[in-house]
This record gives sequence, C-alpha cells and structure tokens, in this order.
Amino acid sequence: MTGTDTGPELPSPGGPARPRRRLLWRGRRYSLSKIFLNFYLLAMGSFVAIAFIADALIAGALKGITDDYARRFMRGTILLIEDELFRYPKASWDKRIKLMDEKFAYRLAIEERDKLELPERLLQQVDEGNIAIHRDGEVMYYALRKTGQVLVVGPLATTHNPELQTPGLPLEIRVRLGTWLLISILFGVALWFWVRPISRDLEALRQTARALGEGDLGARSPGAQSKLFAPLADTLDGMADQIQRLIATQKELSSAISHELRTPIARLRFAGEMVAEAETPEERQRLSQMMENDLEELDNLIDSSLTYARFERETPVLHLTPVDFAEWLEDQVDNLRILGRDMDLQLDLSALPDNLSVSLDRKHMPQAISNLLRNAIKYAKHQIRISSQVQGEQILVHVDDDGIGIPAEERERIFSAFTRLDRSRDRATGGYGLGLAITRRVLELHGGNASAGESPLGGARFTLSWPLQPAPQA
Repeated sequence: MTGTDTGPELPSPGGPARPRRRLLWRGRRYSLSKIFLNFYLLAMGSFVAIAFIADALIAGALKGITDDYARRFMRGTILLIEDELFRYPKASWDKRIKLMDEKFAYRLAIEERDKLELPERLLQQVDEGNIAIHRDGEVMYYALRKTGQVLVVGPLATTHNPELQTPGLPLEIRVRLGTWLLISILFGVALWFWVRPISRDLEALRQTARALGEGDLGARSPGAQSKLFAPLADTLDGMADQIQRLIATQKELSSAISHELRTPIARLRFAGEMVAEAETPEERQRLSQMMENDLEELDNLIDSSLTYARFERETPVLHLTPVDFAEWLEDQVDNLRILGRDMDLQLDLSALPDNLSVSLDRKHMPQAISNLLRNAIKYAKHQIRISSQVQGEQILVHVDDDGIGIPAEERERIFSAFTRLDRSRDRATGGYGLGLAITRRVLELHGGNASAGESPLGGARFTLSWPLQPAPQA
C-alpha cells in the first residue's frame, strides 16, 4: 500500500511555493496467522451454518417418515398396555398404570380426553383411534377404546425425560461436540497447509510489486508455490518485462533522436549564417534549398520515430482485406517511381498466378513496401528490380538493387532500430535506421517476416514473406 508525504517546498512560477509530494511504501507484511484465522472463521462458520440448515431441512423432510416408524415401533407396546388395563376394573386403572410405569424407562399416564391441550390435528388423530405423536418431547397419545380416556406414553426423548438422563452432558450432545471438535481440528490442519503457500506467494508478489514501484525494473516474482497464484505471478512478470522493454525503447529512442537531430540542426545553423553572407542570388538559392532539405529530413525523422514508437508501445489492430495482389503491388511501385527517376526500376510479376488474391492491411503494408523501395533507391547504383512469387502458402516480395550489398554477419542487425552500417553513406542519403525496423514489425503483425540477403544484381536483396491468408488476430 502507498501513502503520500509532504516533502520540501518547491517554488512555482508566479505564485507561492507548492509542497512536493513524495511516495511512501508502508512496511506491513502479509500475516500468515491473520490470513489463516480469517479463512478459518469464514470457512468453518459457513460450514457449521450449512450443516445446521441442512440438518433442519432433512429433519423436516423426514418428519413424516420418522413418525410413522415410531408408531409402528410402539404400537405393539401400547396395545399390550391397553389389554393389561382392560383385565382390571376401570376404578383400579390408576393403580395399575403406576405399577406398569415403574417397569418402563419412560412415563405412563392416563388423562381425560376433554382435558388434553393438543393441536387440532393431533386431537383428530386421537379420535380416529390412531397414535398421535407430539414433537415436543416425543410424547404419544392413544385413546383407550370406549372410555373417553387417553393413554399418554412419554416423553421418549432423553432431553425431556428425567428418567433417561445421565449425569453431566447428555450422550447425544457429547457425541455432537466431539464430532464437531474433531472436524474443526482436521479442517484447521488442512487449511493451514493450504494457506501457508498462499501467504508466502502473496508476500513475494507484494515485495516484487514494491520493488517495481521503487524503480527496480529487473525485479521478478519467485516461482509461485501455489497453483492459485502462478498465473498472477506470470502476469506480473510479463507486465514487468513489457514495462522494462518500453522504458528501454523510450530511452533508446530519445537518445537516438537526440543524436540524429544534431546533424540537420547544425546544417541549418550553418546555412542560416551563410545566407546573410551570400553575395549572389544563386548562392542564396542553394543555401535555401539546403535548409529546405534539412527541414524535410527533420520532419521525416519525427514521423518515422513516432511510427516506430507507436509500434513498440502497442500492437495495432490489423484490418485484413483481400486485394488483387499484382495490381496492388504495381500501384505501390508506381507511387515511388518519381523518387528513383534516374534508376532503372523494373517490376516483374510473371511468377504470380493470374488473379491472385492476398489478404493484407491496406494501411500498414504499404509502409513496409515503401520503406524497402526508398532504401533501394538510396543505395542502388543504377538498377532496382521488384519481383514476387508464391511459395507454398506464403507470398514473397523481393526488392533487389545493384549497390554495395550487406555483409552476411550484419543482415539481421540492420532490422534493429537506429542501426546503420555505413554512417558516411547515411549522411549522404539521409537515413536514420528506422525504416527496416518498421518494415519487420509490419510483417510480424501479418504473421510473416522481413529478411536480407544477397541480390542477383550484386547488391542487397530484401524479402518480405507472409501467409496468403493470415490468421485473424485474437
């Protein structure tokens, strides 16, 4: 968790000093005992509540079944008691019931029907000659035939019958308490071993997040001991990798742009000073053209840098569209012919099938083709050739020139941003090493690749390859 603290006051232009706010990290750790106790109370409380509710629901659902079983179980005993009473005069029934009561573990009594205080439903069962069971104490009522008196048997439940109770807690309660105690202990042990790795993982993630927040971008979470937090740890590490990469790219981009800006700015300053001293209109015109070229170079540098930064910051959403590839590629080449008007620029589409349809993004793929053609125009001596072919499920585009070529050991490195192999040549051609990096990113978005090799013309060959029907982005 974080808090804020007021540090030294900083002056603000045109107003009073404003306090500087400083980020603080609180040192509280994840407490294993606290996590365990919270989990234990929540889980055990929920389990007990569910158990009691389930017991009540089951008891209610089985009430009719248990009552019927009790009637069947006690019917023979009650009928025997009734037969024993009818062997004697009615006047001696009280004496006889007391003698029989001494032989039973539950109470026996005879009451008048009119004096019974029972629910109407139970009274109706008594009048019909059935055994009525009152749930309060499990007391049974049975009407003695043709007498207007009712035999009362019970209470049968030990909690309501003093004769069945034992000293101390009843056996049923003791069994329940022992069972719940055993369940609580076993559940606590199992929960402890489950919570312990979770607590360690939480603390490890907290320490990693804290280190990242304090600027240690190399911090990574240790391997999660719990499978529950493994995806979170992987996500945190992936986020840290992405942040580290973006910051590194930003630093590299800022440093490289600062370096690249120096040359055109210095030339602008020099040309500006020379314009004031130019003696002829032709000299002033030449210097003005130099300044215009430098301004255009600055504009192109900023545009390329923003494009590259956008690709590095987020993955653009491609809008794939099927196009007539031969016609589309011809249009792309024609758009740049004016830049290579002094070159022998050839387009060879003879290897393509007729009416070939290829899926590509109409916004980004032209950038890749344009960057390769501009690169070839810069470094070719006299001849440039663009060709295309289908190889398996891939469409290939080759851009060949007759320049000085690229050493084999450098052919992969040139696709990194701000990589230039011949800086003296780059000053003459105005390159700053972003075009090929952008080209590769565009091809990777299409599920393909950009590579460099040796040209049949003697210079460099750049090849773009991507699936004829790229899979849509997830």
